[in-house]
Amino acid sequence: MSRGRKPTKIKVDTDTLQAASAAPGWLSKDAKAEWQRVMPLLIERRILTDADLASFENYCVAIGQVREMERLIKRAGHVVETDRGPRAHPAVKIQSDAMTRARLLASELGLTPVSRSRPTVRNDNDDEDSSDLGV
Repeated sequence: MSRGRKPTKIKVDTDTLQAASAAPGWLSKDAKAEWQRVMPLLIERRILTDADLASFENYCVAIGQVREMERLIKRAGHVVETDRGPRAHPAVKIQSDAMTRARLLASELGLTPVSRSRPTVRNDNDDEDSSDLGV
């Protein structure tokens, strides 16, 4: 049974963004703050490309939701009274879902300790020919 062929060469992204761009105007205040905090780190590490911007936007939106829901939960409490008795505030689930999305996207973007410790194929030495990398 064949499991497929391994590629002989890995194509390395060389079109990483060189300068931080402004956060999109439609992001919430919290999402913009995360954009401004993290964008310079991703530019410095040379891991963000144009193709990654949508994932980065989604990461910032998720972080913004986490922070917004935290403020709401602090004001209203974790529990609300309903016809069927006490229930978790809906913001708790929204926050939990946003935390999960943020964690997954952070990992994809290299923003977690584990994802930063993984080997990378990106070559930081611009003088070397990255097309010679083999698997």
